[in-house]
Amino acid sequence: MPRAEAGSTKSVANKLKAAGLGRLRWYCQACEKQMRDENGFKCHVASETHVRKMQVIGEDPRKAINEFSQQFLSDFMRLLRTAHGEKKVHLNHFYQEYINDKHHIHMNATKWNSLTDFGKHLGREGLCRVYDEGEKGLHVSWIDNSPDALRRQEAIRKKERQDRGDEEREQKLIQDQIERANKAKAEQAKANNAAASADEEEQQKSGWEEGKKISLNFTFKKPPTPPADEKDKDKDASSGSDKEKENGEINSNLAKGTSKPAAPFSFSKKAEAPIKPKNVFGSAKRKDPPVELQRKAPMSNMQRIMLEEQAKRRKVF
Repeated sequence: MPRAEAGSTKSVANKLKAAGLGRLRWYCQACEKQMRDENGFKCHVASETHVRKMQVIGEDPRKAINEFSQQFLSDFMRLLRTAHGEKKVHLNHFYQEYINDKHHIHMNATKWNSLTDFGKHLGREGLCRVYDEGEKGLHVSWIDNSPDALRRQEAIRKKERQDRGDEEREQKLIQDQIERANKAKAEQAKANNAAASADEEEQQKSGWEEGKKISLNFTFKKPPTPPADEKDKDKDASSGSDKEKENGEINSNLAKGTSKPAAPFSFSKKAEAPIKPKNVFGSAKRKDPPVELQRKAPMSNMQRIMLEEQAKRRKVF
């Protein structure tokens, strides 16, 4: 059957039918031609063009397979670099993107039997980073080995080392501060323990025990009242001293020869003191409270002994 003329309706229809991907078993990699059915593939295999190309490949089949493998690898890596860069992508999903091109190199023409073997080869050669996700399958990401990328990576590693060094120094400083704080805390604890032990020793010496109640008495005690005989002695001593003062004043007046008659001597009355001129410019003195309201101070032993001796003398005379 003759081929349809270019531009004819038959030719346009054939192109529309061949626009999509065909079956892999009806594709000839040597001639790079896709057939639509098995009959067309048989006719192509029997054609003179196909036979001639197969004779050329049959002379050195290993060379042809290596060429197809190299072409497949270069196309695969170029599409991976341009489409995804260094991102991680599922290997099978990316292969579906790769075979969308109708004239791509098929896997059955290469030296790799399956896509998994091809992914392992990429990982062994260091062309891609291969990740085994278990049930999800293999994932790959492109490795940028260009000089610019290597310089960027070196700068990044240098920055990381610098940051790591700064972090280590900071960690060392923090550790030193923690050690100093712990040491100071231990010294403080020792000092507190020593003070507590000293307090316990003092408490043991003084006989005070923890848990005992302490009672405080804030009442004021009255001075002890002397007995009746001591009161009488005090009265006698005070009367004797008053009498001695009166006798002394009378004798002084007689010695001076004053014309003023002396007051009669009496044991019941006290001698009147001479009247002193009033000082007008002097400040007014504060009046003392009555003797009854004044609080008597407690008498010492020396005063008590002197009063007793004076009383004895008066009894003798």
